[in-house]
Amino acid sequence: MSIKPITPLMPVYPRCDVRPVRGEGCYLIGERGERYLDFASGIAVNLLGHGHPKLVKAIADQAATLMHVSNLYGMPLGEKFAQKLVDSTFADTVFFTNSGAEAVECAIKTARRYHYANGQAHRHKIISFDNAFHGRTLGTISATSQPKMRDGFEPLLPGFTVVPFNDLDVSLAQIDDSTAGFLLETVQGVGGVCPATAEFLTGLRKACDEHGLLLILDEVQCGYARTGTFFAHEQYGITPDIMAVAKGIGAGFPLGACLATAEAAKGMVFGTHGTTYGGNPLAMAAGLAVLDEVLADGFLDHVQAIGARLRAALEQLIPNHDGLFEEVRGMGLMLGLKLKDSVEARAFVAHLRDNHGLLTVAAGQNVVRILPPLVIDESHIAECIEKLSAGARSHAEAQVA
Repeated sequence: MSIKPITPLMPVYPRCDVRPVRGEGCYLIGERGERYLDFASGIAVNLLGHGHPKLVKAIADQAATLMHVSNLYGMPLGEKFAQKLVDSTFADTVFFTNSGAEAVECAIKTARRYHYANGQAHRHKIISFDNAFHGRTLGTISATSQPKMRDGFEPLLPGFTVVPFNDLDVSLAQIDDSTAGFLLETVQGVGGVCPATAEFLTGLRKACDEHGLLLILDEVQCGYARTGTFFAHEQYGITPDIMAVAKGIGAGFPLGACLATAEAAKGMVFGTHGTTYGGNPLAMAAGLAVLDEVLADGFLDHVQAIGARLRAALEQLIPNHDGLFEEVRGMGLMLGLKLKDSVEARAFVAHLRDNHGLLTVAAGQNVVRILPPLVIDESHIAECIEKLSAGARSHAEAQVA
């Protein structure tokens, strides 16, 4: 058997032929000059689009001033950014990371350390959920049940029990003397754009309060205005004890955060956690610029209104292509278009990309994720619907041929 030579970039991604070299607003431009309507946003990252002038200026100015110092020193920008997040959320304290997986790792450590600090180190088990995605570190893949992420990496981190998502009775039945809390995405992204039901999420919150457990939310993909509120859990009338955030928080700059209440973070004292790059001045300048935009008057109202408009347009598309599209799901500008079983989502995403210049992302349950920049307007929706409709027609014609 011949072995293909390895590439300089480790071949862990099935990279397509789109090779972006520039971004302009809601568009990506490839190295041949071709333009793509970017309704993937780097998988829910570029919430301000590409090349946003305020973000670009903040990064450039800070890069010329100070990019990195050790966390052994005081961090004026980090303190300012953390305070703004505390003022705008349930949290009392923030740990800055470089990615979503790191933020989830910090959340897991915070939860376990909480019970340790309470003299209950045996309470270490975290209940997580089917079809979840929390990252690809050894700890975060241990919290999932997906073989494609786990196979070949055993033995995994012990202390996780995975149960069906949105099944409150089964979830509550798993609580025992070793349980530390629940870990879940408020809206599952990779799993198929599946929001938690109100009964499920409020039931978990109630159980945590009754049993002294911690509710840990992973809002890496669904948070930071993506669903039309600053964080998705706000639409359920509950608050978590710990929350992992990333993606949109830096709008393209590598940045994440673990937010927690003072009670939940009581065990996170000197020496319990750390990071070399997390909270560096360059990242903090980027994060502050993004947060100023997200919290500006009218921004969240725009996401809600334009999200409702996009959803309505997608729903109106279904009857014209009912052999292909089944339903629209999701919240705000985190939407999923579920396809019929006769069509494979990854293949349709590739068809839209290669033949119609529309970038989307495949997800579980045969869903096409639609995750545009949060700054889109009516013209971008019209262009998206035109490309989707044309793509549906040409895909159907290709199947007949």
